[in-house]
Amino acid sequence: MALSKRDSARIERGLVAALTEACETAKAEIPGFDWLTHTVNYADFPQSLVITWVFDTRANKNHALATGLDARIHELTAIALHAADIPPVPLKRCVHLDSEEACQTRHGGNWRLRLTRAAN
Repeated sequence: MALSKRDSARIERGLVAALTEACETAKAEIPGFDWLTHTVNYADFPQSLVITWVFDTRANKNHALATGLDARIHELTAIALHAADIPPVPLKRCVHLDSEEACQTRHGGNWRLRLTRAAN
């Protein structure tokens, strides 16, 4: 059953607030992490939720993966989703790591295009 516009807006506000807190924590703890964003289709919520954590360079993203900092990203995501009262979702499916450098190289810095293609 699709969510009403009112329910979608309420969920979106809570999600944005919780992810903003996770983002600020990650910026202080994870070298090279810059920002995060999310995409969601509320007609298929929460299965369509994708959270993209963006690093400045591929090297910093790869360093985070190599040193296990991706576990901290998953933890921060889980905390944010819980705080926003989002039903459980498989974090390995909904959490993606990316970099500004990769977006610039493959999509000319167009994040809207990159995120749209990643969702398909």
